[in-house]
Amino acid sequence: MKIHAEALLFDNDGTLISSLESVHRCWTRWAQEYGITAEDFARVELHGRPAAEIAADLLPADVVPEAVARIEQLEVDDVPGGVVLLPGTAELLAQLPADRWAVVTSASRRLAEARLEEVGIRPKNLITADDITRGKPAPEPFLLGARRLGVDPARCVVFEDAPAGLTAGRAAGMRTVALATTHESTELLADVVVHDLSAVSVQVTASGVEIVTAG
Repeated sequence: MKIHAEALLFDNDGTLISSLESVHRCWTRWAQEYGITAEDFARVELHGRPAAEIAADLLPADVVPEAVARIEQLEVDDVPGGVVLLPGTAELLAQLPADRWAVVTSASRRLAEARLEEVGIRPKNLITADDITRGKPAPEPFLLGARRLGVDPARCVVFEDAPAGLTAGRAAGMRTVALATTHESTELLADVVVHDLSAVSVQVTASGVEIVTAG
């Protein structure tokens, strides 16, 4: 399938990189430190959502700021050796001009930069939880990404692995490419579903980027 776009917006964890084992280690430790039961912890969706929203689902409001700072520190400390590039990431990004793409992540800026630096990705444009008031599945993060790139949202394509992120992309009026790296393809509602970025190739043109996907 071919899609023409003027800009590409990539989620980070589960799309460009994987830190799932690190995330599991850190959040499990965090939940234990704050006395959160396994049952309560299991009912909350972790992937693709800002830490502040996750903490707010589980803890009293007055504890949330301290708890968010704690999980950020745990995850930053766990970055060395805890992050890997997913297939196709390096090859795809190497073909894109810096002003044609952005990373749009639910992580804090400190954590996102640490994870990206660990694998040698240095985006010119990075949207993080620190930049927005409502995270995915709200469209705000992707709309801000389009605005930073100076592109009409309708001319952007979102690459996401999480249902919350895909919902955000659709709500922003963007086309979506889902990666079945963390969820079953049947759970992913998108214009195109692929296994990972190795199934995506791009050709830069004068008017934008031509995206070709193989299922």
